[in-house]
Amino acid sequence: MTDRWAISSGSKFEELAGYSRAVVDGEFIFVSGTVGYDFKTGAIPEGAEAQTRQALANIAEALAQADATLKDIVRVRVFLTRREDIVPVSHILGATFSDPKPTNTTVIVTLAEEEMRVELEVTALKR
Repeated sequence: MTDRWAISSGSKFEELAGYSRAVVDGEFIFVSGTVGYDFKTGAIPEGAEAQTRQALANIAEALAQADATLKDIVRVRVFLTRREDIVPVSHILGATFSDPKPTNTTVIVTLAEEEMRVELEVTALKR
């Protein structure tokens, strides 16, 4: 039987919607959609690029709790509220991930709060 356990970031959304920031199941880590809020301060930076960097930092922190890193990500889903953010966000992701790069799906959506411009969801496989 594999170990299965949850990671919380303390986000108000986790409590509200009854989910975990990440679930570790054996060697896999499933990270919920993560926005650019700094969960310690509750602040969210302006702009898609800054929010992408903060979301990646939030994801890296969750992965670290599972003894993994951004290099272990095998799949990323990108949710953007504005089409014009695709290229700037893609440049950040391209600079973040190394070979073999993860799979990627990017969609334009409406997010839970108006100031949110980016949400990232990832799956990692510990090596």
